Amino acid sequence: MTVWDDLVGQEKVSAVLDAAARDADALVTAAAAAQPLPEASKMTHAWLFTGPPGAGRNQAARAFAAALQCVSPDRALGGTPGCGFCDGCHTALLGTHADVSAVAAVGAEILVKDMRDTVRKSFTSPANGRWQIILVEDAERLNEKSANAVLKAVEEPAPRTVWLLCAPSIEDVLPTIRSRCRHLNLRTPSVDAVADMLVRRDGIEPEVAATAARATQGHVDRARRLATDPAARERRAGVLRLPLRLDEVGACLKAAQELVDAAAEDAKQLAEETDGKESEELKAALGASQGGRLPRGTAGVMKDLEDMQKRRRTRTQRDSLDVALGDLTAFYRDVLALQLGTRVALANADAEDALDRLARGSTPESTLRRIEAIAACRDALDRNVAPLLAVEAMTMALRAG
Repeated sequence: MTVWDDLVGQEKVSAVLDAAARDADALVTAAAAAQPLPEASKMTHAWLFTGPPGAGRNQAARAFAAALQCVSPDRALGGTPGCGFCDGCHTALLGTHADVSAVAAVGAEILVKDMRDTVRKSFTSPANGRWQIILVEDAERLNEKSANAVLKAVEEPAPRTVWLLCAPSIEDVLPTIRSRCRHLNLRTPSVDAVADMLVRRDGIEPEVAATAARATQGHVDRARRLATDPAARERRAGVLRLPLRLDEVGACLKAAQELVDAAAEDAKQLAEETDGKESEELKAALGASQGGRLPRGTAGVMKDLEDMQKRRRTRTQRDSLDVALGDLTAFYRDVLALQLGTRVALANADAEDALDRLARGSTPESTLRRIEAIAACRDALDRNVAPLLAVEAMTMALRAG
């Protein structure tokens, strides 16, 4: 099973990356054997992956990183780099390869201090891999200073360094950076393709897989979570019940509080899984004593970690809220489809009774206003409005129609 098998519905992108990985392998082989470099290479030092949420931007970039680090002996016999089983592929996919550095936004932005060490590393030769690879998972969150640091590194890269940038659209990246990258745009995979992947790769029952894929409208990661996590299915069911509960002001305020609390609980669960482990690993690296006492002068390092974890919890809460708002938008879109009598397949066919009830009890104009209210809530959250205030305003607007 090759590294490209995880790219659902991205056959054209896979073909481009496969050809580039072959040329990259030839470049490294020629350099090691002191042979002339092949001409007209499809490989380049910087790539920009764009596409809608759930299309698999980060998965495509990491699969490409794995193919570039592939050390399978089959390559000498004409095999394709990216076998998925060798040490290079395995560690790159897991995120433990010494020469694959990943940077993701912890809070609302990627700060220059988060990029400083990574940019410095980009100018060094690979330690034991074939390429030095820098993967920026949220390139749209680079602020001015961190983007300028990346620009300088992309303008004059080291000979064996590859930059992989991921963003929702090409407009989300500075023109000076994107002009130096090869652009690949991923499309939203079809519902059938996602359902098939869940059955083949995760062993999900076909009916459950089809429901999850349809509910998430081709968002691969969310479909997998919905199909495998009962708690995620329960949270979605609670969100889909919300429109029927907004019959008075008190119910609106209560529903808003429940949405925010559920998102906070999601962030808390993630923090419990990761924060403690990170803190213990850092203390051990700093040489903490048996009782947990830190050496003198290292308190600032621990404080930086705590600040990073706090920013990550805030972002996780906002992301969880955004998932709920996406589910609400899809719900009202289905209501609008019923009201207009279109033949569009319903994303929430499992909640058809609620959809029919709302479709009969309101007009298309009010449904559109409700969809706009959800979009306004998302915009408010992006502007760092307090989550409870933003969601309360939304639930009141949903009640008013």
